[in-house]
Amino acid sequence: MRSLIGISFICLLLSSNVLAQFTGPTIATEVSTVEEVSFLAANTYVTVVGNIVAHIREDYYLFRDETGEIRVEIENSVWQNRAISPDTTIRLVAEVDQNSLGLRYLWIASLEILE
Repeated sequence: MRSLIGISFICLLLSSNVLAQFTGPTIATEVSTVEEVSFLAANTYVTVVGNIVAHIREDYYLFRDETGEIRVEIENSVWQNRAISPDTTIRLVAEVDQNSLGLRYLWIASLEILE
């Protein structure tokens, strides 16, 4: 009887992994514009297409699409030492973030060079 309870308990523990579900944010697949980002809540994921036009400081750059400009934060692990000029069109998957002054910027999760 004890072995049956023990086996049942182990099966219950193992089956909990099968029922696990991801509850985090979903990365946006629909392309947004810089203009639309200004209306989105912080912690929203977006995909934008455009160009990096200037280096501001450290990991911060100025990104531009046809609707405007926004500051983006691109860490070295995302940048991956790729050569990107203002003429290079890129796709960014990013999280909308906000600094202590309330200014919005994009924290970049992935960067893809478009041909």
